[in-house]
Amino acid sequence: METISCSPSRVYLIRTFLHGIPPWNDANLFIENLKFAKVPVRVYHPKVPSAGRRRGVLYLHGGIGQIGSISKKTSDSVVVCVGYRLAPEHPYPTQFWDCLTATVHFMTTAEDYGVDPTRIIICGDSSGGTLAAAVCQTLVGRTDLPKARAQIVLYPFLQAVDFNLPSYQQNALVPLLLKKRTLALGMQYLNKDLSLMKGILEGSHVPEDLKLKFSKWLSPDNIPMEFKIRGYKPPASATYSEELHALAKPVFETIFSPLLAEDAIVRQLPETFILTCEYDVFRDDGLLYKKRLEDNGILVTWYHVEDGFHGALFLIDCGYISFPCGKRAMLNVANFIKGL
Repeated sequence: METISCSPSRVYLIRTFLHGIPPWNDANLFIENLKFAKVPVRVYHPKVPSAGRRRGVLYLHGGIGQIGSISKKTSDSVVVCVGYRLAPEHPYPTQFWDCLTATVHFMTTAEDYGVDPTRIIICGDSSGGTLAAAVCQTLVGRTDLPKARAQIVLYPFLQAVDFNLPSYQQNALVPLLLKKRTLALGMQYLNKDLSLMKGILEGSHVPEDLKLKFSKWLSPDNIPMEFKIRGYKPPASATYSEELHALAKPVFETIFSPLLAEDAIVRQLPETFILTCEYDVFRDDGLLYKKRLEDNGILVTWYHVEDGFHGALFLIDCGYISFPCGKRAMLNVANFIKGL
């Protein structure tokens, strides 16, 4: 296996590239930096007056989040971007708790920002999609809060059980998110040693009882055949390692792997928009979540970008380069929000 480095300097460089885009400036938006229960947020308000309370979009950025376009294109929404604390300085699950804290604060104070508390949408891309899904699942048990109007997950990471699904095999070497780099960053996020990677990639961290339980949700048979034509080879059965399972236990938590949530939780989730990209290792996570939601009676709007890749939305407004697939995808996201 290739040597994967996640030294502090490398993490800093990645973060500078991914999070170093200047704040979005637009003459039609009023932007303010606030704190929601000590969690930094940036709030984007439309300057045009509204006859009534607006939608609220709570945006949880991923490694390559693009808040500017959502704020610009959903012109009648108040958008809140959550500046949750980052790993490795702040270990998992700090990120989840920051996002949940900010979400609860926004839901309870929405009217102060001109937002209808029954029209709050929780949105995230990439690892932010993981957080959005996890926050929505946690909120279904909160009777003291209004129900989220919808969740939007854009090319999300949703499970760490099977890294040999068709999309992982087909797109293992496709930028921006290579298969091995994905897991290396995940191990860094969990503060785990990279020596665990080989066994996890092979599936040695999953005991037989969990394989059986998760197979009904994660089986490649649940992925339509059209997504296997670029190639798929069922992997050899991995030898289970009890030691590896113990070390990797956090990956089975639903705040890290929302696709593993029980049906009793899934069937209470709000209307959902899922975006997947053909050339993305996370593609099949989105497809499997789509099926789980639909099997549990949840209304799902799915948009698949046939020529898209992970991070395509990030590049549409960064000023250096853009891709038509990203613009089409963002338009679909904006239209979904406007229809709520």
